[in-house]
Amino acid sequence: MPRPTRRSLLKLGASGFIANLSLPTLFQLQATASNGKEPKAKACIFLFLEGGPSTIDMWDLKPEAAAEIRGPYKPIQTTVPGTLVGEHCHRSAKIADKFAILRHHSHQDNGHRTGYHYLFTGYKPNFADGANTKIPVNELYPSLGSIVSRELGGRGGVPPYINLPHPMAAGGPGFYGAEHAPFVIESDPVQPDFEVKDLRPADQLTETRYQRRQKLLQQVEAVGSLDGKAGTMATYYDKARDLASSPAARKAFDLKAEPDKVKEKYGRTTLGQCALLSRRLVEAGCRFVGVDHSGWDTHFSCFPSLEKDLIPQADQAFSALVSDLHDRGMLDSTLVVMMGEMGRTPRINEKAGRDHWSMVQSVLVAGGGTKPGIVLGASDKTQTAPVGESVGVADILRTVFTLMGIDCDKTYLTPLGRPVPVVDGGKVIAGLVG
Repeated sequence: MPRPTRRSLLKLGASGFIANLSLPTLFQLQATASNGKEPKAKACIFLFLEGGPSTIDMWDLKPEAAAEIRGPYKPIQTTVPGTLVGEHCHRSAKIADKFAILRHHSHQDNGHRTGYHYLFTGYKPNFADGANTKIPVNELYPSLGSIVSRELGGRGGVPPYINLPHPMAAGGPGFYGAEHAPFVIESDPVQPDFEVKDLRPADQLTETRYQRRQKLLQQVEAVGSLDGKAGTMATYYDKARDLASSPAARKAFDLKAEPDKVKEKYGRTTLGQCALLSRRLVEAGCRFVGVDHSGWDTHFSCFPSLEKDLIPQADQAFSALVSDLHDRGMLDSTLVVMMGEMGRTPRINEKAGRDHWSMVQSVLVAGGGTKPGIVLGASDKTQTAPVGESVGVADILRTVFTLMGIDCDKTYLTPLGRPVPVVDGGKVIAGLVG
């Protein structure tokens, strides 16, 4: 019997030939009919190493190259025979059978701000790196997380899209509007007094006063339709009110509920505790968590900071997150990505650092329907360029959205009437999707 089409399901549902067919069930059948199968990834955690991680010292070492290229670190064997990583990635080496390494990611934007924008929107920015030019909101492109928010919506008492430990520079909703802006946790979860202050009512505000304020706000909004800035603020108020009154949200954000041994496993660092909080948020229903971890712009004296701080923190946070999700039975339904906006130069500069190099970067991907324990692509002997076909920004985005069941070719119009597809080109990364 041929697979039912979207049109045939709609006709059958509308005519009543399928008994007890509710609207949610119909939508689920539609998704199955159009995609062939249900998407595996229900959520995505994106660990963004802002500044550009030195992946030549982490995931794609070149031990046979000259000293000024290979650097001081030695490769070590992982649990996957034949796959080597840097010696300071020893925790991830022990779980290499649970994630994939893409060694052929490449693009041509060496700017931090512009590369960040390109990676998270899929569109080249119309501003120069470091420029202060203000672009009208209706011309801004939506970020990865905002697209997930619009296409999939929420599934619990927490917002569908969350940033931590501060706003992501290219993480806004653009012309999608305030409804799909991220909920931002501007607090470092590694601090002992960490809490999400927006979830705590003001001490002097009684329940009676709170209800009076809500009634007054409703009366003001009922006077007439709200648009422009007033409409935007109304959206924020609604989201904030729903969040503040959600027991599920308060529970999800409560890191104190985690045992100390779990916190230690992730690492008592900002990135480690952000990764742990991300797992709790996804567990509570969040669709997309974007973690921005800065400090990777290592232009001078890079090796002390890499081996003492940066690499161990990323190695511990990533390995703990993937292992924890796996142990809880959540890895199959949670996509984890770790990368930066670029890599670093193959040649060490005169200041004992590495500069910007977007031509090659390694990307780590785990869960969500991807194949684990594999290495895809390769770079040349000095990690100057990919060998053979490379993977670009559009390919990364199209793969993420496809795994989450999002139609990448869907097109939305900006307020000025300009059509903008969810992803501009690209293809699903061959060999990565199971």
